[in-house]
Amino acid sequence: MAKLNTFARVRALEGWRAVAFSAALLERMLPNYQLFCEVTEYEGGEVLRHCLNLIWESLKSPKSKFNVATQLEKVELATPDTQDYDFYGVYPAIDAAIGLAALLNLKSGDDPQGAVVVSKLSQGSVEAYLLATEEADDDTVKSHPLMAFEIEIQEALLDEVEKQNSSVAAVDALKALALEEQMSNIGLAIE
Repeated sequence: MAKLNTFARVRALEGWRAVAFSAALLERMLPNYQLFCEVTEYEGGEVLRHCLNLIWESLKSPKSKFNVATQLEKVELATPDTQDYDFYGVYPAIDAAIGLAALLNLKSGDDPQGAVVVSKLSQGSVEAYLLATEEADDDTVKSHPLMAFEIEIQEALLDEVEKQNSSVAAVDALKALALEEQMSNIGLAIE
């Protein structure tokens, strides 16, 4: 039997597995947003971090609850607008915010394919970064080491989430795997 591609495997995830996989990817996207906030003095870095922490907590303690609609509203308000910034950093910041909104919609049941959205946003951020910095072109972007690493980490996260039996056990392993290389999906060092 042929091995499913990354997006097909993500599409097959359900329930806590889809949420945990998405949260792990967002751990690698969020530093891009936080750097944007530092550079521009944009307020919102703590909002997204707090929201992602709530997601992790709900996975670790399934009885814990939070108001998804309230968090979604906060994330939407904390999403920067490209009209207000004239440098590249706004785009990976927006991708992180949109990814977190997709995760919240997945968590609430409003978008059962939210994990696919987050997965594609993460890979899309890498592709856009490589093209914008001219580290790759349309012909070489898929084979660039940063893109290869993005696909590799998504595959590793999928392997991990698929073998776990409970969200409680999966949280620490997925978070550690996502942060193991201490870099964001576009290669920024995570401090």
